[in-house]
Amino acid sequence: MVYFSGGIILFLAGTIVYGIILNLREDSLTESLKEKGYEKFENPNIIIERKLFSLHLISASKTKAEDKATPVGEYAICDVDSNNQYHKFLKLNYPNVSDASEALRKGWITQKQFQQLKFEFYYEGCPKANTMLGGNLGIHGIGKFDYILKNLPFVYNWTNGSISVSNEAIDEIFSVVQKGTKVVIK
Repeated sequence: MVYFSGGIILFLAGTIVYGIILNLREDSLTESLKEKGYEKFENPNIIIERKLFSLHLISASKTKAEDKATPVGEYAICDVDSNNQYHKFLKLNYPNVSDASEALRKGWITQKQFQQLKFEFYYEGCPKANTMLGGNLGIHGIGKFDYILKNLPFVYNWTNGSISVSNEAIDEIFSVVQKGTKVVIK
């Protein structure tokens, strides 16, 4: 029993140390901008790749050849909350009209629900949190357990549809994005 308990403790400690080492190797936004020769970040877009569990912050304006900026998106940040239980929260305008159209076509929502979602999307900016397709999705930090959870080297989808990054990462993203910033989820 002692060997088994010790093995579990050693495994968890090793996992956390490995995660800390991975996080120490990440470049900050400021370092990355300096390395690429930029003084400031203009017209940012966010691209999220679900299968790779990655988030990329790119510039929508091409400022020089081969800067790999891709100004495309499917969603936009429609609200920002700097005092959220998950540290900071960038709410996405999900579901958008395309999502609602697809749900109507599949029979998941009625024509009346489609019209309501369409109205909220175009006239209110952020669809309500309690839509038939879900809602209140966004990009946020981890919150009070950031120090522990950000250092785990494996990915666990605990957000129920949102995208979670470390509190440090959401602080950096929060400093350069605003309402209307495009977000692509691949």
